Amino acid sequence: MDDPEGFLVTVTTRLAIDRLRRIQARREAYVGEWLPEPVMTSEDVAEDVVRAESVSLALLVVLESLSPLERAVFVLRDVFSFSYAEIAAALEKTEPAVRQVAARARAHVRERRPRFEVDPRVWRQVNDQFIGACLNGGVEGLMELLAPDVRLIADSGGNAVAPRRMLVGADRVAPFVLKIMQFGTSFLRSVDVGPDAHIEYRLVYANGGPAIQAVADGRPFVHFQVQVTDGKVSACYLIVNPEKFSGVMSQNGWVLRP
Repeated sequence: MDDPEGFLVTVTTRLAIDRLRRIQARREAYVGEWLPEPVMTSEDVAEDVVRAESVSLALLVVLESLSPLERAVFVLRDVFSFSYAEIAAALEKTEPAVRQVAARARAHVRERRPRFEVDPRVWRQVNDQFIGACLNGGVEGLMELLAPDVRLIADSGGNAVAPRRMLVGADRVAPFVLKIMQFGTSFLRSVDVGPDAHIEYRLVYANGGPAIQAVADGRPFVHFQVQVTDGKVSACYLIVNPEKFSGVMSQNGWVLRP
């Protein structure tokens, strides 16, 4: 084989495009909002803004809005720095066509890409305050941390108790966040957690930053992460679909509350 790297890139890219197309077809029937599965990372990733943003939930959501072909070209070109000629060969397309797809994908990402908190220290500080307000049940303290137009996106897949539409506004998001942290009986039953399970909150690192996971007998069943912009929580991401945790192993993390 004259070019093993090129062969691997071609095969991997085509398999990825086929998989993305199958996933897109399934998502057409998905119940409620959709979020990517949590990607567990290490604390050191949060120190590097570029690396942290590249795996953030906010950016992954934007990438998922691209077509499979656009996403493949964008990742190969803008993330892995392959030449247009190499991408064209892998996709069996002309180089001008690949350049056009890349430009379209790049414009789409630039238009929808959320602003990212550039100072990791501010991000962690706001996150710590947010966690404290959630666990202490303080509505006023939580409201002070939320941007007026904060968004909450909850992914349940119709398999757990959670809003099926995005919540917008601090006055709507704050009460729901505090309610979900109480883990009522109906909610626990919906995520298949028994009444005698040992439940604890853990501070973990996922998608390039700190996150809260609720773990029952060592199994994650809630993943909660925030996006910080200008020192305020601008977006909340809640994953409670049990299917999204099938390949997720919880980090030991810091136990916030047993």
